[in-house]
Amino acid sequence: MQEGKKKRGAALPTPGPALSTVTSMDTRDPARTDELKKELDATLHARRELGSEYESALIESFLGKVEQSLETTIDRQVRRRTAEQQVAAARGGRPPGSGAEGFGERYGFGIISLVLAIPLSAIAVTQANLEGLIVAWLGIAAVNFVHAFRGRLPLRAGRDDTDDF
Repeated sequence: MQEGKKKRGAALPTPGPALSTVTSMDTRDPARTDELKKELDATLHARRELGSEYESALIESFLGKVEQSLETTIDRQVRRRTAEQQVAAARGGRPPGSGAEGFGERYGFGIISLVLAIPLSAIAVTQANLEGLIVAWLGIAAVNFVHAFRGRLPLRAGRDDTDDF
């Protein structure tokens, strides 16, 4: 930035070539990015023509447009997430991060599987000795693993994510 005229003892930056265009605005809507670039260019051009006495008004005007653009983007994202949650709820699934899976479901399943593991272990030992016990416990561990990580495991290629078990 170049140092500009002094106003009330402080040096104000004068827009130079680095401020004349914006090339690194990271938004997902190219039309909105182009619009904000044009607004910034127009604001900087107006500041050069009008001088520093209108600088605060020009800055406030540009920041108002940026704020409006951000509000529009945030509103659109909130609507999209709400729609995704409604679609997931309509399909019988839980929306991500809904907290619907609480203490009772997570730990209740584990407790029930351990309670059922006692008779399964007894049957496995009497029917197939140590090998049967190992197979039974591997099955119990696999069922608990799948329950704990359902919805978080990546789907295999070629599967439709709308399939219900």
